[in-house]
Amino acid sequence: MTTHERFRKFNTKETYPTQKLDNDLCQVVKARGTMVFVRGQVGQDPDTFESIGTGDAYAQADQAMKNVKQLLEEAGSKLEHICRIQVYLTDRAYRDDVYQAIGKWLKGVYPVSTGLVVDGLARPEWVMEIEATAVIPDE
Repeated sequence: MTTHERFRKFNTKETYPTQKLDNDLCQVVKARGTMVFVRGQVGQDPDTFESIGTGDAYAQADQAMKNVKQLLEEAGSKLEHICRIQVYLTDRAYRDDVYQAIGKWLKGVYPVSTGLVVDGLARPEWVMEIEATAVIPDE
């Protein structure tokens, strides 16, 4: 019996060809049918891997939240079932734009949130990243 379901599996050799990585990862893990863990999302199209919103923190956060929504739905959850988000910024100056975009997507949800300022992300054009943890409620 499988305790976890993994969605959108990939290997880093394909997604980060300029780096010497060979890691098996996925975008979403649904644990025991009730918990959903969404990998950090950035301003990137999840199907084409094209960067979206280069130089625009709001556009990157908006794309990241679009990705979170899509991935949660693929795993059987929804934005309104998010319990926790973690937000990573490469500069405090991006905070207002990023949180404005997040707020648009999570109006009325009230998740707990942690925000961190970091030195950098996997690609230099990315200025923010959002992780989410959600549930699939009992019907």
